[in-house]
Amino acid sequence: MSQYKNASELNNLTLGKATEYTSQYQPSLLQAVPRSLNRDELNLNQTNLPFFGEDVWYGFEVSWLNTKGKPIVRIAEFRFPCTSPNIVESKSFKLYLNSFNQTKFESEQEVVDLMTKDLSQTCGTKAEVNLFPVDNCPALTIKSLEAVCIDELDVEMDNYQLNPDFLKLTENAETVDESLVSHLLKSNCLITNQPDWASVYIQYSGNKICHKSLLQYLISFREHNEFHEQCVERIYFDLMEHCQPNSLTVYARYTRRGGLDINPLRSSKDIKASDARTPRQ
Repeated sequence: MSQYKNASELNNLTLGKATEYTSQYQPSLLQAVPRSLNRDELNLNQTNLPFFGEDVWYGFEVSWLNTKGKPIVRIAEFRFPCTSPNIVESKSFKLYLNSFNQTKFESEQEVVDLMTKDLSQTCGTKAEVNLFPVDNCPALTIKSLEAVCIDELDVEMDNYQLNPDFLKLTENAETVDESLVSHLLKSNCLITNQPDWASVYIQYSGNKICHKSLLQYLISFREHNEFHEQCVERIYFDLMEHCQPNSLTVYARYTRRGGLDINPLRSSKDIKASDARTPRQ
């Protein structure tokens, strides 16, 4: 369990509390969580981060009314740079999107502009919003990244508390450039303890990481409580700390909850997150 469980920044969040839903546009529903909550613990300097990255969210329950009262339904893509001072708290995000449901807008562009403004104010820097027709959305295309799946390795586990000491290099110190994936990543929400499921893609170059040790490390998140973005940053930090690769990218595709999925990417390279997804995403 992370030590910032009872941080004062979390006191006013609605997560885990009974909430009244509104279907009239209400930007004040959005709530911010400082990224410093876990970055301070990892000794990361917000103004000089050791990685590039972004958090890509997809909204599957986005709707509003046109001026004639006819519903419009879209798939939404939201992109937040990892340099933003805040993340958007996920329950408040769901409530905010729900507030569009019975609100009339002049055009789709008006909706995009409002969402961009509101989300940028919440995260503290420029957010990007894209809307797609339900039947023509790249985010819904099932396509996999080229990676070796390590899930069938025979490992034994009897403790499911986060343990970065699992991470080890192979004994022969072979230098490689490889892409790995595990679909076994599970963590729990920092406050509600609800399970979060993800496929995590790890691409690196450098001394070869022992695949069994990596799988054990990822499984050790199973009873760990932390937000999606924080888990990915922790994986990146632990791999850098324990395995010291020359380059590293960690990208997690989480399953959706409440019509939203969150997909953080952290990399030593300045790259964009892929829209690849498995059927469960």
